[in-house]
This record gives sequence, structure tokens and C-alpha cells, in this order.
Amino acid sequence: MYIFVNLNSHPLKVRKTLSSWLTTKYLMIIRNEENFAEKTTITFNYGRLLSLTLFFVVLLFGISFLMATTVLKQWFDPRHAQLETNRHLMNLSITVDSLMDEVDRKEMFIANFQRVVAGEDSAVASFEDRLITAGQNSNFSASNDEELAPVDSMFRREFETSGLELLTISSSDNNLQEIFLFSPIEGIISDKFNARAEHFGIDVVSKKNEPVKSIADGTVLMASWTQDAGYVMAIQHQSNLISIYKHNSDLLKEVGNFVSAGEIISIIGNTGELTSGPHLHFELWYNGNAVDPEEFVTF
Repeated sequence: MYIFVNLNSHPLKVRKTLSSWLTTKYLMIIRNEENFAEKTTITFNYGRLLSLTLFFVVLLFGISFLMATTVLKQWFDPRHAQLETNRHLMNLSITVDSLMDEVDRKEMFIANFQRVVAGEDSAVASFEDRLITAGQNSNFSASNDEELAPVDSMFRREFETSGLELLTISSSDNNLQEIFLFSPIEGIISDKFNARAEHFGIDVVSKKNEPVKSIADGTVLMASWTQDAGYVMAIQHQSNLISIYKHNSDLLKEVGNFVSAGEIISIIGNTGELTSGPHLHFELWYNGNAVDPEEFVTF
């Protein structure tokens, strides 16, 4: 039961203007319908009701607009699907271009690396050609050595006679020494590392059909057959470290496989022309330079 009582206006003075209509106070009394007991009272006027109504309308409109432009945009904006499609196409195009460049660089690196592992001298010949070209452009030739300064002549003779030994590095590299490397196989070292003799690894003699293990976590970079080294596997590790395993009888991993440290990757063998018995030829390359495996791995 609702009772409305005018608190300000008198029944005889009923002159309702807009101002008085908005500011006139009313009292709403809520009573129990059975015993007319008063439950609660509410004081209000039309001005306050209109203000509250306008506030809730503006709030509802703001929330609706925010939802329509954010969460519900895909349902209310007809251009949303086209814009999202264009954005995805642009991102995919950029990604494809980056992947193509990366694939080209990887293929070039693998091809050059396979030539080096196979014993081809194209890379060395290309390097020598560039040296010759540079010498010709700088007006340096073998016929005018006497025109060079004594220090330059000594350095040139030392460089020409040093050969590929300049590619080796010492064991003082802290980054490489901090990496823990597993032993690929247990056995006896029959031929040590000798860069001057172009023997860029060590030969380890072990039992027949002995499994060869990866020295560290990495990704198989090469797993194929070469004429000189037989079945060869190369693994790319962290910190620009590459391990090479030659003369295997069988390869248990393929290119692109991820291997863990100590995981079996091949079986020792006697394949290839440059071998005289069952053994593992093991090489370590760090930042493109050959290093002595005995300085970092315990056999």
C-alpha cells in the first residue's frame, strides 16, 4: 500500500510551475497491507528522479558504446572482419619474407659446411682467389717482394707458410670452457689433433658396434654420406659450437632432429676412403674455427 503526501504545498495554493513541480517534495510511506504497520518512508521529488534517470541513461549509453567498440566490435562493426583479415595478411607476408631469408641463409651455410666436411677445397680456393685479387688491386705481387718493408715481408711469409693453422684457437676461450661436454665414445686416441697436417680432429678406437653419443644438446645439422668420411653427422650446439662425427657405420638421427646431451646418434664404423680401421673421427668447431677436442672432452 503506497501513500503519497505533499509536504510543502497547501491544497488551496495549487499553482504548479516547472520549478515548483521539480522541487516539490513527496513522502512515500510503505505499510503492511494487513495491519497497516509502517515499514519505511522515502522522501523524493521529481527533480531528483529525473537526475537519477538521466544519469543511468548516460551510464547505460556509455557502457553500450564501449562494448560495441571493443568486445562486441566484431558483431557490430561490418569493417572489423576485413580489417582483421588485412592485418593478418600483412603479418603473414612479413613472416614469410623473414622465413625465406632465413631458409636461404641456412641452406647456404649447410651447403658450405657440407663441402668443408666432404673435403672439397672450393672454399679455400675462393679465399685464395680473393687474396690474389686483393693483392693485385693493391699493387702487391710476388715479383716485388723487395719493395715491401722488412716487417711486411716477414708477416707475409709467415702467413703464407702457416696455412690453415691460423684457424685454430687456444683453450683460453672462457665461453667454450664453461660448457660441459659429454664424451662421444670411450676408447683410445690413435691420432691426435694436428691443424698443420690438416687433421682437424682426433681418431678414437673403440669396441665394435659401440654407440656414439652427442656431446651436448643441439640440432642435427648434417647426416649424410661422403666419399672420404663415409657416414657423417654434424650437430649444432649453443654458443656457435659444432661437433662432427665421421666414419660411422650407421646414422640414427636425421637433419633437423633435436638431440640431448649423451643421446645415442650413430654407431662406430669404418666407412669412407680416408680410414684404415673401425674408429670415430671426432671434430669440434667453435665460431668457425677448429679446436682440439682433447682440451674440452675427456675420453
